[in-house]
Amino acid sequence: MGAQPTGPADEGEERALELAHRVFEHARQGRTRELCGYLDAGVPVNSSDSEGNTLVMLAAYHGHARTVLALLERGADPDRTNARGQTPLAGAVFKGERDVVAALVAADADPYLGTPNALESARFFGRTDLLDLLEVPEQD
Repeated sequence: MGAQPTGPADEGEERALELAHRVFEHARQGRTRELCGYLDAGVPVNSSDSEGNTLVMLAAYHGHARTVLALLERGADPDRTNARGQTPLAGAVFKGERDVVAALVAADADPYLGTPNALESARFFGRTDLLDLLEVPEQD
């Protein structure tokens, strides 16, 4: 059997997948300017990958506060959960990304949302330094 011929639809799908990969990689790497170029050209700010991770989730988890802020300014949902029920705020707490946590809290991210939620993550991983940002007093 020979290779299947590819038509315009296959090429278009391949280009779309390549674009999506590029956009998600910009979020993951904190390439704010490049990412915003795609968003400003029409890529949806709440796009998600096959695991439900949004652009803001990837930027938050990888500690890119400037990218998170740019996404939030463009309307990214700070509370959208991924396929595992995790939120960007819980991911930033898990990673100890104080500036990202502050940005998400300023955007009214819900510390009680998700599994585990941001508060549970802070307590479980001993991130009591972040509880003040989550506007919750430390437990004795």
